[in-house]
Amino acid sequence: MDYHIPVLLNECIEGLNINPDGIYVDLTFGGGGHSKEILKHLTTGKLISFDQDADAAANMPDDERFIFVPHNFRFLRNFLKYNGYEKVDGILADLGVSSHHFDTAERGFSFRFDAPLDMRMNQRASTTAADILNTYNEEDIARLLFIYGEIKASRKIAKDIVNLREEKLFETTGDLQDVLKRYAPRNRESKFLAQAFQALRIEVNGEMDALNEMLNQVPKVLKKNGRVAVITYHSLEDRMVKNFFKTGNISGKQSVDLYGNRQTPFVLINRKVILPSEKEQEENSRSRSAKLRIAGLREDYE
Repeated sequence: MDYHIPVLLNECIEGLNINPDGIYVDLTFGGGGHSKEILKHLTTGKLISFDQDADAAANMPDDERFIFVPHNFRFLRNFLKYNGYEKVDGILADLGVSSHHFDTAERGFSFRFDAPLDMRMNQRASTTAADILNTYNEEDIARLLFIYGEIKASRKIAKDIVNLREEKLFETTGDLQDVLKRYAPRNRESKFLAQAFQALRIEVNGEMDALNEMLNQVPKVLKKNGRVAVITYHSLEDRMVKNFFKTGNISGKQSVDLYGNRQTPFVLINRKVILPSEKEQEENSRSRSAKLRIAGLREDYE
């Protein structure tokens, strides 16, 4: 399987501060790059890796210390319990979409191919990108393009989509591109298309809801002083993670106790966001938008 090179690999491993006998979770197994590196640092420890994409199972290491969970990371706590674990020493999540998804034409993630409008990470799920374009009302299509893709012409594009589907349903990535190209800024067409495809992908896979659900489970499953490291690739994800690590909620609203002390489950391990080096960005173009944030669970957190 052609999967991406693991992003910010050394920084993640260092940030997790791995205990060789600890229990660790990789929430986004993909090609297994991060997981295989974590395993190198374990002796009697265990690694539980999640991935809802059936293709990822082909990359599983043959290692008795490794457990693969073929489900979305929003079920983190349930599947830890199912496998006999209440608490873990560290959690890693690389929220990026792998090269495998972008390079497999029939998955419909990329505007580089004329392929079915699919975009499902979990191919057992029922709703595809085509279903969204063909059934959502104009207001909802405009909303997802604006919020998830930061596209200013979202209302005009949504109106065109609703009008055009009266004559012919959307079926392929090419059908969508025909509409989008009318609104793409000159010299920025690729970025514009990427933003629109990102917006649809986020909606198809319920990515923001899944991230919210997962983050809210982290303080419940981390051991005291345990670490969580999250790599994000767009501003929506990064804002959620940043807020959650600072305040314990995705809104970023800071609560205080009776004495005015800030209430948060976490201690920030890196005050400043960690970015890929220039060398890594040159060697792996998909790392360019990556941001790594690491936090530890406070020892006095209840």
